Amino acid sequence: MKKLAKYRHYLADYKGQVALYFLFSVLGILFALFSFGMLVPVLQILFTDNKPSQGVTGFLPKVTNFIYEFSVSHGKMTALIYTAVIVVVATLLKNLFVYLAIYILNPLRNAILRRIRNELFTKTLSLPIGFFTEERKGDLMSRMTNDINELETSILSVLEIFIRDPLTILITLGTMVYLSPQLTLFLLLFLPVAGLVIGKIGKSLRRPSDLAQQYLGQILGIIDETLVGMRVIKAFNAEKHQYLRFMEVNNTLFRVRNRIAARKELGSPLSESMGIIVVCIILLYGGNLIFSGRTAMTGPVFIYYISLFYQIITPFKNISSAYNNAQKGAAALDRIEHLLNVENTLQEKQGAKSIDNFNEAIELRNVQFAYGDKKILDGINIVVTKGKTVALVGASGAGKSTLVDLIPRFHDVTGGEVLIDGVNIKDYKLGDLRRLMGVVNQDPVLFNDTIYNNIILGTGGVTMDRVEDAARIANAHNFITQKTEGYQTSVGDRGSKLSGGERQRVTIARAVLKNPPILILDEATSSLDTESERMVQDAINNLMKNRTCIVIAHRLSTVQHADEIIVLDKGRIAERGTHSQLINHDGLYKKLVELQQVK
Repeated sequence: MKKLAKYRHYLADYKGQVALYFLFSVLGILFALFSFGMLVPVLQILFTDNKPSQGVTGFLPKVTNFIYEFSVSHGKMTALIYTAVIVVVATLLKNLFVYLAIYILNPLRNAILRRIRNELFTKTLSLPIGFFTEERKGDLMSRMTNDINELETSILSVLEIFIRDPLTILITLGTMVYLSPQLTLFLLLFLPVAGLVIGKIGKSLRRPSDLAQQYLGQILGIIDETLVGMRVIKAFNAEKHQYLRFMEVNNTLFRVRNRIAARKELGSPLSESMGIIVVCIILLYGGNLIFSGRTAMTGPVFIYYISLFYQIITPFKNISSAYNNAQKGAAALDRIEHLLNVENTLQEKQGAKSIDNFNEAIELRNVQFAYGDKKILDGINIVVTKGKTVALVGASGAGKSTLVDLIPRFHDVTGGEVLIDGVNIKDYKLGDLRRLMGVVNQDPVLFNDTIYNNIILGTGGVTMDRVEDAARIANAHNFITQKTEGYQTSVGDRGSKLSGGERQRVTIARAVLKNPPILILDEATSSLDTESERMVQDAINNLMKNRTCIVIAHRLSTVQHADEIIVLDKGRIAERGTHSQLINHDGLYKKLVELQQVK
């Protein structure tokens, strides 16, 4: 039950709807009992010639006497017609209240699922980039999709466990106690056995359910990698390799789900079989009580009593299935809450300062950064004065990308400080800090939307004229207007409908529109053909005008005119200076230049 208590947190904000669900459930149960209960005195009076005992107290005897007197004065057929009408009305009311309960329940469930999805997505957006290097993307997607789908069934099940079915059982058992306390006490001796068996089955479902969700996450990860890398897979004839990876996880998931299904489906038939056994025992024991005269219960009332017991078999079966679903949902909820409870190591300070302009310099003062025990940057000291261009060069793995990620606080330093205008960037509001910066990556990132919406990303509320001006500066306006739908052209998944050069120019137009005073460039031309490179480089040159720029240079020919070139080697600054100074120094930079045959 501790696991079921987790759901209460999500139900707490919907007390009004839960109260209405409770009310309508109670009314539905009462009218169900009333519709069946009306038949007992009718059977007892209309189809026998026995006159009921006079002066007997209690609800059922009084109803019996009333029906007898009514049948004597108006005729048995008239009494039967009235009884039939009352039973029909009671049944219609029962079904109306059952429908109203479900009508309230479905929006309640959907509201909770919407809330959890919102919380998950908001949490994901707030986490630092470093988190996503440690987690499998497929597993994160599984938590946002499959785990939430698992909750969809379990939320309904929890409400059934806590409200509807217990109410049905309690109210029906109360009626049974009223009809025959002795027989009901005998019956209650058998119910704990059924509860123990059902609980055992439900508890055994939780761990396999958790494993099933993990394997689903792995499958989503493999599918995503396969779709993204389809060109590489086909080029290297790696279809069989990916197929075997997929089948291994898929077969494991197949076996786990079979185990879950076998245990889950056992609950309902087992509870029904136990119910039938108890019905037969009650039939024998109750019949013996009536035959021996040790109870005042008549034959029609005994039939009604058995029908009541049969009514609580269904709620017991429902509780069995609902408990199993809730256990599976609890496993999904654990995985969801694990993500929701991940500590965000990149927090904005309370009372952080606003910053609207960049006036002086960016400074990295004795900066250090490490992933766990692995040191990436060590003792970095750099000053980038406003309006200057600083280039970062070095071999792959030297720490260039990590260094520039520290400036917009994609990561936080593990030692030293990053300052803007003499103030530690941790003291600034995160949104204000990033608003000062534009980032153009080597691999252009576009979303499956229109060109227009990709350009205005994060800005919003801009006029079409400003968007076109930004596209012109980025050398993108001409190719966009040649598209059939112009700026409303869909770029496709990851920008697949555009060429590499077109994608890059759209991202440059995005940066131009943002108009940031600080520009971070992970050289955007290294993977383009010669013509596209020229177009993109011209666009970058336009973008860099009158801005403070930090450039990661892969092609050293593009940074010869930088105000300062910093050579990184294994996380440390190996050399620094202008292009001519570093060439004359005859060190690592000159070797890199010679390797690329830069003259």
